[in-house]
Amino acid sequence: MNTYHSKYTKLSGSSYNELERKARKIHNDIAKRTKRNAYVRSKYFKKDKIFIKLFWEHLNQKSQRNRKRRLKYYECAIDLLRNNTFEPDTRPNPNGKHEIVHRFSGLTSGGELFYVQVKEDIRNDNKYLISVFPPK
Repeated sequence: MNTYHSKYTKLSGSSYNELERKARKIHNDIAKRTKRNAYVRSKYFKKDKIFIKLFWEHLNQKSQRNRKRRLKYYECAIDLLRNNTFEPDTRPNPNGKHEIVHRFSGLTSGGELFYVQVKEDIRNDNKYLISVFPPK
């Protein structure tokens, strides 16, 4: 699997509130450009929309420490979704029989590895950003 090199570094911040404020600003800038659901257009999926609201719902299910760890890569993940053309690791979703999960890998400009997961609903061809995380 090829790795996309992002032009952004991790979001800096020592507290969860600080990181969330920065990540929400990025999210709100994207949401202002859309009428209903916030989305980014992806080069890999031939300019299809990837909705990003599900990421925040998934993030709120995690512990605060884990949220902080994941939010640091939010800006890099948005860059990866917009500009990546490399083939992801694609598997059927074990939790839903009508879904496929694509896992993209990326590197920050500082050289740190991270993964981005996108869920694709086969029935209506919608794509959703699920998760962003570094390797363990």
